[in-house]
Amino acid sequence: MAKPENQDDQEYKARATALRLLARREHSRTELSLKLRQRKIEADIIEAVLDDYEGEGWLDDNRFADVYARQRMDLGYGPLRILGELQQRGVHHEPACLSDMSDEDWCRRAVALREKRFGLSDLNDDWDEKVRQARFLNRRGFSAGQVERALETRSPDR
Repeated sequence: MAKPENQDDQEYKARATALRLLARREHSRTELSLKLRQRKIEADIIEAVLDDYEGEGWLDDNRFADVYARQRMDLGYGPLRILGELQQRGVHHEPACLSDMSDEDWCRRAVALREKRFGLSDLNDDWDEKVRQARFLNRRGFSAGQVERALETRSPDR
């Protein structure tokens, strides 16, 4: 017959699991809390452990948001998508790396993504292709203005 888990076992399990997850990559407090709840750890123990880890500097939503946003930017995602994904992960503020980017910077990234994926051909005569590329850039999280500017960009040799 298995012995029932006591409070100390739950706290040890929460601390060990949280530390193991944080060693792999940054997590937001919300993400880490969810993962610990999925392991059937009591909510008050989770909160105490996460408070301790925030105090130690091991868990930081600002650092998570910055790292996450930079990774997504490097993968070719736009500001709307990145902010939406951060909100899903419990971060409800804009990290500095996003606020430092101007609209012009985002337009350049949208143009670079379009060039890499489709090339910079003239789309004035091909409505279907223009719509297809616009949908792609919209799904990636670029604003309508950024998408429009990216679609207007032509290759310099044409």
